[in-house]
Amino acid sequence: MLTGLKTRTKRLKQEIIPVYYALFDKRTPVIAKILAGLTVVYLLSPIDLIPDFIPIIGLLDDIIIVPLLISITIKLIPKSVLEDIRNNKKLQRKLKRRWYYALPIILLYAYLLYLIFMFVIRLIF
Repeated sequence: MLTGLKTRTKRLKQEIIPVYYALFDKRTPVIAKILAGLTVVYLLSPIDLIPDFIPIIGLLDDIIIVPLLISITIKLIPKSVLEDIRNNKKLQRKLKRRWYYALPIILLYAYLLYLIFMFVIRLIF
């Protein structure tokens, strides 16, 4: 069961390239573009929402969150757009991780730390 899940996850991660290029296609609906942008930023970010060093839970994003985001995004993108992108050999290159893709996650962590800090300050005073 675990091997099948890993294989399916790997196959879904290969779909990130068509999802990325669907962001820039005019035929892609707005909601699909928003979700595709979120998916691409999360997957290409060098920082995970749930750090991998946390036992068991740290791997949940790789096994559950990422494939779920990719599969929902693919369902929202029209099949004709995906087929055009998959058939275009020029677009089939590997995407690189960039440091600025981590900014949304860093901002989320900063906001959570701020909330915790404010909660602790209110408890003390």
